[in-house]
Amino acid sequence: RMKLNKVPFLFLFGFFLVTDCKKDLLHFSKVQKIDSHTTQDRLSRGIFINDTLGYVVGGQRFLNCVILTTTDGGHTYRLSSFPDAGKCLYGITVSPSGAPYTVGFDGKLLSSLNGRNWIYKQINYLPFNDIAFPEAQHGIGIGGVSFESGFRFYIDSAGNTLKYDSLAYQLNRIKMADGHTGYISGYGVMQTPSNGGQTWDILNVSGDNFTGLDVHSPSDVWICGYAGSVYHSTDAGKSWKQLRDGNNINVSDFHLYDIYFQNDDINGWAVGENGIVLHTDDGGHHWMEYDNFTHDALRSITPCPNGDLMVAGDNGALYRLAIQ
Repeated sequence: RMKLNKVPFLFLFGFFLVTDCKKDLLHFSKVQKIDSHTTQDRLSRGIFINDTLGYVVGGQRFLNCVILTTTDGGHTYRLSSFPDAGKCLYGITVSPSGAPYTVGFDGKLLSSLNGRNWIYKQINYLPFNDIAFPEAQHGIGIGGVSFESGFRFYIDSAGNTLKYDSLAYQLNRIKMADGHTGYISGYGVMQTPSNGGQTWDILNVSGDNFTGLDVHSPSDVWICGYAGSVYHSTDAGKSWKQLRDGNNINVSDFHLYDIYFQNDDINGWAVGENGIVLHTDDGGHHWMEYDNFTHDALRSITPCPNGDLMVAGDNGALYRLAIQ
């Protein structure tokens, strides 16, 4: 009688065992594709001003800029383009006066006093990534190019230059917790202001290109990186807890662009390349993957006024996700 070769049998058994035990994917209770009126533009960042008014900014780096505006809490948007600016917008914020400001490639700055009409201002021809206003009359724009160069650019509320700091690495995101405390995430670096914001100290965290930044209070901040790392600090950046190591070969390979945690610091989400959406319900210790509803890169995640999530990304990708 022919003997059964045990090696192939064990191999096949192990193969089916592994494939049969693949983890289940999470499912949103509802995924709604929002009409962004474009299939060509990268949508870089979203924000809500109040319960009804919000914006999503983007465009194509060398060709155009767009601003999507919602007046119904993110259910529908209208698209506006600004040929005079003509470069992609990457960051948006609201100053303490309530005025939105958005900044983009080649120093394009647009602001609005009434939330409807936008004023275009050309500042320095630099690759801006984001902007924040510690005070109504004092803004800080940041940007750069990978590990080659970076900058902090100080302006007044009209876009006039006040000060310029040159750096040796790119800065990605800036968020202020109040007029004195804030954070900047960058290429392998995190910073926080000192001396009233005139100088910025480097914090003791590194190992990733930090692309996403979520600030809950002057002391409570979350960051994620392009390599897939996630860190949390509860003491204003003095110490950091690594909750996901994107450089660990035993961890799934995700490229992350943005992160958002609810105020309980327990439930959080992160988005990134290839339409990835991750979720944690234990403060970032374990991350679960949602099933794909798009393969476009998702670059921004924003809480809607009603608790849904708005995610935006490449090729006009704009989705509203029900998480309750």
